[in-house]
Amino acid sequence: MASFNKITIVGYLGRDPEIRYTSDGTPVCSFTVATTERKKDKAGDFQDITTWFRITTWRRLAEIANQYLSKGKQVYIEGKLSQSEYKDRDGNTRTTLEVQCSDLQFIGARGGDESFAPREEKPAGSRESAPPEMPGNLSDDDIPF
Repeated sequence: MASFNKITIVGYLGRDPEIRYTSDGTPVCSFTVATTERKKDKAGDFQDITTWFRITTWRRLAEIANQYLSKGKQVYIEGKLSQSEYKDRDGNTRTTLEVQCSDLQFIGARGGDESFAPREEKPAGSRESAPPEMPGNLSDDDIPF
């Protein structure tokens, strides 16, 4: 029987994406996404349980993620779960899970703080933020949501 590895996540970015390039120039973008579910504990009180996912995108999807995503934005992610091992500072072998993203969809209301406009890199120490705007070459018919 065949096997299948697919994960779907709808969550919020925990930090701005970071893009880098392989030695042959292939873009790779990494970021984290958090999901939160609310459960009752034994005392009957609600507790929020947050799960963090490390996401990696490649090629054109990496460039799009780096350009349009930023901390706090809600996204839909599809991909496959991969496991890797590394040595920590103390020499212990650690295992980490990572999602290799194959599909990314922007989620959220149009306009306001939820819009997906190109991110502008700000100089270190800059605190000024302008409201995001949609790219000029898109119309409402071009946006899938």
